[in-house]
Order: sequence, then structure tokens, then C-alpha cells
Amino acid sequence: MCFFSLRFLKVLVASIVVFLFGSLSSYVYSESKEPLPHTNNHILAIVDGKPLTLEDLNNAQIHDVMVRLHQLQSQVLREAVLMELAKKHPDLKLNSDVSLPTEDDVINFYDTTPGIKEMGTLEKMRSEIIEYLRKVFHNANVEERYKLAIKKGWVKIYLQPPLEFKLKAGISSAKLWFNEDDGLSRKVFLLEYSDFQCPFCKRVQGTLNKLREKYSKEVQFGYRHFPLDFHKEAKYMAESVECAREQGKFWELQKLLYASTDVVSRAKLHQYAKKAGVNDVKRFQTCLKDRKYKDRVLNDLKEGMKLGIRGTPTFILGNYNAETREVRGELFSGAVSEEKFSEAIEKYLSQSRAEASLVQ
Repeated sequence: MCFFSLRFLKVLVASIVVFLFGSLSSYVYSESKEPLPHTNNHILAIVDGKPLTLEDLNNAQIHDVMVRLHQLQSQVLREAVLMELAKKHPDLKLNSDVSLPTEDDVINFYDTTPGIKEMGTLEKMRSEIIEYLRKVFHNANVEERYKLAIKKGWVKIYLQPPLEFKLKAGISSAKLWFNEDDGLSRKVFLLEYSDFQCPFCKRVQGTLNKLREKYSKEVQFGYRHFPLDFHKEAKYMAESVECAREQGKFWELQKLLYASTDVVSRAKLHQYAKKAGVNDVKRFQTCLKDRKYKDRVLNDLKEGMKLGIRGTPTFILGNYNAETREVRGELFSGAVSEEKFSEAIEKYLSQSRAEASLVQ
């Protein structure tokens, strides 16, 4: 995931780590001495007799950090569990000779991972790719044994994921994938905040295309801009798709820009626009030269920051109110998998269907 600002997040992570790791060491016991899962909604303060909990203070930034912290805690816990169980169950012992990535693994990763070629040649990236794949193989080894331990009933886990966090996000000038006048009432919305120079944003586009095909009649999709300050061409690329939008070619140009293996400079954007099917290229060039949609892109960025977004891609997935043009739902960060998106979409679709049946 590409981040807008790291200083605040570093401070925030440190504070939450101290707070949560300190909390996880304590358990509540019932009369039978059975440990109960520790609540993640701690009381942080009492104000005029009213408690303020962690949920009251939660926002997009805190939630994103807590999710990543939970992922780290889960990984450390898995290894600790297996080390303890290996004393009595040797078959759970972690292999020290986990297969190392082969040259074919390295080349395949370099050729198929969006955005990595922008970071350097294969020779330059080789050591980093090998280290990354080693971790992937190691984690797969841990996960396989961990699932076996749970299946056998040798371990009971009390670590809780972060509390569900929902926020309201306005659609504003977002470009919608489906025409709202097509007669279909889509009650679920997946809103994307992205940056054209972010490799993770490139990577997730294929997943989004699959989801649009799979949920074409039930889910609406929208796109808003979040060009990061250190991606120098990103704001011009964002403005260019808005200029293409004037001529009905927003998604066509958006697709080409994300598919490009190189950063598209401002001077070459008109070439991509022509390839995308923009008919009046001179009009497009004037639009881009005058920076006609500079404010629209900046407004997307500002509204995203108000929501607590600091990196790309970030998604807000939840219930959609077409009258207020708002999405109320969960925040997802990074190149989210199709499986994870589908699971969340199905949850909201089930809620929507249940509400509809009650009305009838």
C-alpha cells in the first residue's frame, strides 16, 4: 500500500502497540477458571459519568493501524503456538529447510507483479524479491501447521480482531461504473480512492474488473482520486481521465494508464487519450493544459483525508443510499484479494435482502 504520510502513523503504531500488547496480557476468568476472550472495546476515560471507549475514538487511521497490528500479532501468535506444541507433537515443528525461491520463482514474480518493474531492473530487485518470497514460503509453512493444530483441537485462540469500523463517505463527483438510470437498484457500493503511480493500485484493478462482472446487477462501483505528493505525475494523470470523462472515455483512459508499465508523463497523456478513443484530442489537450479539473482532483484528495485516508488504494465498502449519495461501511486498504472483497460484499448483500424482506 502506498502511504501519504508516515510520521503520524509511526507515532500512532507505537502508541497502539504499547496499549494493546499491554491489554492482551490480561484475562478475565469465570468461576470455572475458563479464560474468556478479552474485549477489544476498552474504556479509555469516564467523562461526567459517561464512559468513552476505544470504539468511540476509532477512525480510519486508527482502524487501519489496528488491522495491521492484528495481522502482526496473529503471525507471532501462530509461531509461538507451534513452538510450544512441537514439544509433544514433532510433526508440527517448523521446517528450517523450507524451500528457497528458485530462479523461475523470482523471474515469474518480477514479470507478473504490477508496478515492480518501475522500481528497477530484475538484477536490482533480485535480493528484495528473494527475501520477500522466503517470507511467503515461511508463512505458508506456518499456516499449514497452524491449521492442523486447530483441526486437532490442540489450541484455543483468544486473540480478537479489531472492532468493526464503519464510516460514511460521500460519493460527490466520483465516476460511477454503472449507469444509475439503468433501472437497477444497487444497495451496495465499493468506492475506490487510488493513485495512478501506486503499484498496489495497479495490482488491484484486475480484481475489481472480476467483481464488476460478478456483481453487475447488485453492486455499484465508484472511483475517486488520491494522488500522493511524492508521485509527481499522478495528479496530471488524474486530471487527464477527468478531461477524457468529458468525452465519455474516463474508464478507457483509466484502464490504459494503469496497464502502462512506465510512468506516463504529462507530455504523453494526449497519446494515451487518443489510444483510449478520445475523439477531440485538441479539446483534451486544452483541458489538460488549462488544468480544468485540478480542483475536482484536489477535492477528492481533501475529502479522502477528512475520512482518515492516508494511503492508496483505499476502499470503502458498504450500504449505499442513492438519495443522500453516501456509502456507510468498512474501510479496506491495499491490494485486497477477490475472496476478501466477495466475503464482505456477500455480507452486505445479505443484510440488504433481509431488510427488503422485512419491508415486504
